[in-house]
Amino acid sequence: MTADVGGFGDPPAGVLAEAAAAFGLLASPARLHIVWVLSQGESDVSGLAERVGGALPAVSQHLTKLKLAGLVRSRREGRRQVYFVDDPDVVTVVRLMVGQLTDRVARTHAQVPQAQGQRQANGHGHGQAQGQGQVQTSARPQGRSPAPASVRRVDDVGA
Repeated sequence: MTADVGGFGDPPAGVLAEAAAAFGLLASPARLHIVWVLSQGESDVSGLAERVGGALPAVSQHLTKLKLAGLVRSRREGRRQVYFVDDPDVVTVVRLMVGQLTDRVARTHAQVPQAQGQRQANGHGHGQAQGQGQVQTSARPQGRSPAPASVRRVDDVGA
């Protein structure tokens, strides 16, 4: 195994394990949202809970996990604990991934009305009742349905 990470060599197993652990923590939409918010600036737990729409205890638990993994840090300001991301690489990865996916969703939504207009212009879809045969454009319903017990992970507390 070679350590030429910038080229095409494989990184050491320890690096891959650490990266997988970090990505595993960010696989929770709630934790990813928290890191996204903190990549834009620091916040206390109540501000984060309000911004991400989570319960205070759940957000606090997520922050604890993110701190233990080294993705988030904190400092005390009087009686408040202020959280922040001070690793520019974490900020870059999160902003890049979320930004790319946001752009992809925007492009997909822009293409759906064009495709529907072309179908109608070509005479396709004639005779359909209003609402039938239309493409659902929302990427995901609001809210998150719980995963079946067989696939639910222990670290998805409050997510």
